[in-house]
Amino acid sequence: MPKFFIKEEQVVEEKIRITGNDVNHIKNVLRKKAGDNLTICNAYNGKDYWCKILKINEAFIECKIKEELENNVEPNIKVTIMQGLPKTDKMELIIQKSVELGVFNITPIEMKRCVVKLNEKDKQKKIERWQKIAEVAAKQCQRNIIPKINSIINIKNICNSFKEYDIVLIAYENEKDTMIKHELKKIKEKYENEEIKIAIIIGPEGGIEPEEVDLLRKNRS
Repeated sequence: MPKFFIKEEQVVEEKIRITGNDVNHIKNVLRKKAGDNLTICNAYNGKDYWCKILKINEAFIECKIKEELENNVEPNIKVTIMQGLPKTDKMELIIQKSVELGVFNITPIEMKRCVVKLNEKDKQKKIERWQKIAEVAAKQCQRNIIPKINSIINIKNICNSFKEYDIVLIAYENEKDTMIKHELKKIKEKYENEEIKIAIIIGPEGGIEPEEVDLLRKNRS
C-alpha cells in the first residue's frame, strides 16, 4: 500500500487532514472509507503514522493517528544526482528510478552537449512535472522523504555548490585511471556508518565536454 505525504501544519495533536490530489486517489482509486487505515508520512520530519480514516468528503480526509511507526528507510549517505538534460522524456525515467534507489535530491544541468534547450517558462513546467514524478515514486517505494527536484542550472553554478558536499564524483566516459568501483570502496572504508553528502555528475547522451570536465575537476579540488 502506498503512503501519503503531508506537511507539518496538517498534523494537529492526534489528527491529520489530507487535502489536494490525494483525496481523490484515496477516495476514488483506492476506494477507502471511514474506518479504513492509511500510512501517512510527515514530509517535514520523515515520521510515519498508522492512521484510521474518520471522515471523507470532497475537500479533505480526516484521520486519527493510531500509532507512530518505526520505519526509517532513508540511507545515511545522501546522494544528489546532477544530471545533464537528456532528450525527450528520459529525465522522467531517470527521476523515477533514482528516487526508487534512494537518492536525496536531483539537480538537472544544462551542458554543452545537451540537445534539449528550455526557456524559463518551460523550465518551471518541467520542474513541476518532475517533482510530481518524484512524489509518486516516493509513495510507491515507501520513502520517508520526497526527494527534491532542484532548479535547472549550468556548469558554473554546479561548481559553486561543491562546498555543500563531502564527495563529488564525475561520471566521465573517457576516464582511464580512476574507476568508480575503486572510489566507492574507498568511500565505504572511510565513511562507513557516517552521514555524508555525495554529488554524482552525469552527462547527457553525448557525454561531457573535456573543458567541462576540466572546470569540474578544478573546482572539486
